[in-house]
Amino acid sequence: MRIAQVAPLYEAVPPKLYGGTERVVFWLTEELVRQGHEVTLFASADSQTSARLVPCAPQALRLCGVKDPLAPHVLMVERVLQRINEFEVIHFHIDYLHLPLMRRMRIPHLTTLHGRLDLPEMYPFYKEFREAPFVSISYAQRRPLPFLNWVGNVYHGLPRDLYRPSYEPGKYLAFLGRISPEKRPDRAIELAERVGIKLLMAAKVDRADREYFETVIRPRLKSPWVEFIGEISEREKQEFLSGALALLMLIDWPEPFGLVMIEANACGTPVIAWRCGSVPEIIEPGRNGFIVESMEEAEAAVEAVARLSRAECRRVFEERFTAERMAREYLELYRSLLVEEVPLWKKAA
Repeated sequence: MRIAQVAPLYEAVPPKLYGGTERVVFWLTEELVRQGHEVTLFASADSQTSARLVPCAPQALRLCGVKDPLAPHVLMVERVLQRINEFEVIHFHIDYLHLPLMRRMRIPHLTTLHGRLDLPEMYPFYKEFREAPFVSISYAQRRPLPFLNWVGNVYHGLPRDLYRPSYEPGKYLAFLGRISPEKRPDRAIELAERVGIKLLMAAKVDRADREYFETVIRPRLKSPWVEFIGEISEREKQEFLSGALALLMLIDWPEPFGLVMIEANACGTPVIAWRCGSVPEIIEPGRNGFIVESMEEAEAAVEAVARLSRAECRRVFEERFTAERMAREYLELYRSLLVEEVPLWKKAA
């Protein structure tokens, strides 16, 4: 099958450091190529891929200090349209920029929505484009926009051999990702202090969250129970996650998926997560972690987490969250679009 993958330009594919969507696009693209499909990747020029790369920005936008990130993305959509006859299916990962144009094209396409959908301005926009074929990354993600033409739900997946599981008991609690109010690093710090176990924080701080970091989080880094490492690379995640007693994900927002949860499980590390968004779809309590709704429950989970089987955490990953499974489910969606006599998005228009 001739497939186009259209990635965001904020990070390279795969990202050098932080970047969830671009990482998922990389794993999906590599697995599709491995299975023998002809894949073209639209991404930044510093991307690495086994597919044919069409560079749409000199380098990842976050790293080059671009003033207007919208312009390169619009240019990328134009480059996709210039090559539209080369593909059987186009798979977009760039939210909504392409929708007005693709509404007028007859080529099969779909859009995976990777972010939160509960912002007020999204409702009228997606109401207009409700006929377009969309894929969610969790059923929880769909709740604000149940009227969309959801053609599938595909959970993220990682290459089976990306991380090696460790079956030795971990020695610290881990926080991995981004410092922001909705990720609740303050809860992670409070929990570490309550239970008296070291918390290692491997996280980036975006410009938008700098004030929160300086005023709320930095003063708490003086705690003897906290060590702030900063942003880490993909290679460093193996050691960081596999050495942890548990990954803490005490979030306070409608998390669309939470890639870090399956990264931890792939390393054999259980997850303690707040009941928000996709968490109940990813975590099987007592098997690959615990779901909590209060700090008291989180304390109890830390005490119980050492009794979980790290081999079972890895087993959940292998059963449910591999890149092979992800690619297989997307291929089923691609084929379903191809066999429609009248495409679904044309019927509903």
